[in-house]
Amino acid sequence: MKATGIVRRIDELGRVVIPKEIRKTLRLSSGDPLEIFTERDELLFKKYSPIKSIDGYAAQFASGMSEISGHASLVCDTDSIIAIAGGGREYVGRAVSGELERIMRDRRTVLINASEGGTAIPLIFGDEKSYTAQVITPVTVEGDVIGACVLYSFSQEVRMRETDVKLARMGADLLSRRFSE
Repeated sequence: MKATGIVRRIDELGRVVIPKEIRKTLRLSSGDPLEIFTERDELLFKKYSPIKSIDGYAAQFASGMSEISGHASLVCDTDSIIAIAGGGREYVGRAVSGELERIMRDRRTVLINASEGGTAIPLIFGDEKSYTAQVITPVTVEGDVIGACVLYSFSQEVRMRETDVKLARMGADLLSRRFSE
């Protein structure tokens, strides 16, 4: 653990304010769930990710999406890539790009085909790969966005179609139902 030098008092309701600089660095927003851990006299807060709790299932899920669609597939939470199939395994654990985060926050499905004049977005921060096609669908549970299902390709011959959009939406719905049970 790294010391910040910041000291905060607990108020009469048991609340502690997390400084803005730390919230910004850790990408914490109002309403984000935090998991609390204790060990002896230490208290640790960790941003909670329901999708991260099923990373084995997410890997199988991404693999199935990739096999069915014939495209590379990934599952991410709102902060990082959880699982990938079909290319880009080095992305697992890396932070999602601001553009991908914005699409999730906007709760919209996006279909991008470079061959039709669309501009594909980077999937992780600092990503410089040339995507030719993407479908991005947010995963929501009880109105909260917890991540996304993404189909993508680097091949010039590939064009995402409406069936790919339906598959990504179905995938997002299945992941959502896993947490709604």
